[in-house]
Amino acid sequence: MSRKTATTPCPCCRQPKGAGKYLCYACWGNLPGPARSALSRQDSKAIGRLQELYRQVAAGVPLAEIQVTP
Repeated sequence: MSRKTATTPCPCCRQPKGAGKYLCYACWGNLPGPARSALSRQDSKAIGRLQELYRQVAAGVPLAEIQVTP
């Protein structure tokens, strides 16, 4: 029996992204390294950084220009 992995649309490109992922693989790779590092950190400020990412995506900021608080 195989299990199907749940997916949701990427907020940037609307392509499927894995459950628990912020962006699809392609969009994640287009973020600057410091933003990816900050978003990968799991601490008390993680939700705030995710909200920063989604606000910038909604505002149309190009992925390569997104900045997230470390």
